[in-house]
Amino acid sequence: MSNDHSNSSILEDDQDTINSTTTSTITPTPTTTTSASASASSHNSSLSKCQSAIQSLSTILPSLPPSLSSSSNAAHSLLHDHHTASHISSLLRQPDSGAGDNNLCRWLYDTFQSSDPDLQLLVLRFLPIIAGIYISRAALRVPLAGFEAVLLALYAHETATRSGHSITVSVPDLSHPSLYHESKAPTKNNSTGLNLAVISPSLEPYGTVRSTRRARIVGVALELYYSKIHEMPVQSKIEFCEFCKVWAGQDGEMYKEMTGSSCSSRSESKEEDGNGEKVGSIPLPWELMQPVFRILGHCLLCPNQNKELVNKGSEACRSLYARSMHDINPKAILATGSLLRLTKQALDTNDDFDPTEIPKSRIISI
Repeated sequence: MSNDHSNSSILEDDQDTINSTTTSTITPTPTTTTSASASASSHNSSLSKCQSAIQSLSTILPSLPPSLSSSSNAAHSLLHDHHTASHISSLLRQPDSGAGDNNLCRWLYDTFQSSDPDLQLLVLRFLPIIAGIYISRAALRVPLAGFEAVLLALYAHETATRSGHSITVSVPDLSHPSLYHESKAPTKNNSTGLNLAVISPSLEPYGTVRSTRRARIVGVALELYYSKIHEMPVQSKIEFCEFCKVWAGQDGEMYKEMTGSSCSSRSESKEEDGNGEKVGSIPLPWELMQPVFRILGHCLLCPNQNKELVNKGSEACRSLYARSMHDINPKAILATGSLLRLTKQALDTNDDFDPTEIPKSRIISI
């Protein structure tokens, strides 16, 4: 009897252990529940912002793709929808675009201020047109408060992201001897031998656009565009290259041999803005040209190159090179000349050539 009683006690203890283990396994941890709830809430908030932006856009454009209502990521679909992009581009190129009461500029501003990453990318997609027309018309002293509001929103976003700090990079000081060379010159006290190069200066908060700040604000907006350029559609980059020719105001066809490009079209956009209006010489300070050269470098040398994009980028680079030669701007001459030579090397390179492959030949060279 005592053995039976002890066995039954052991069985009851084992059953209690199994039940407690099962219960602890099935019960979700509070951390997992909170994380899943936060993720669902974030997705619902993003979806709500996207639907609200699309509803507002539907009151401005004549039509929107019907597939947006069933799309899981409508902002991404709009980003790559050529039909919708052409409608928005056409409205931005109208003579009265850019005014303070312009509905499309207000939509672009509100959409970027939503802080949704996908919607912000959608606004950045049209930055080449906004910046291109704004810079072209600024000298005409016409009201452009709508464009300025969008540009200031982009500038404020970048300022907050960087906390106003500059972007720097350490580069070797060529005046110091390397580790692999002997030098009779006395060793300097600077053990690192590095120079701090400023890629983008520190940012100050601006609430208005003045003539002295215009190039800096537009340049910072283009820096933000460049940081997301791998997500931009090709047409947006082509529009940027076209406006670079407008800004240059020079015909760069005489430098075509520097790229070996086969395109022979001569675009007249170098003398006109996006609406066909004649524009004069546009000032191109270095703070504006730095991000321009980076974007052009991507258009010319990025992987999986698009032929039309490369041709447009080459045309823009030749025009800017001609402008740099006209202005006798050493920095711009060096930058544009280097881009043209790199493009020519990239176009002349045989894709089947492998520099590590040993050539096959029956001739022995001694």
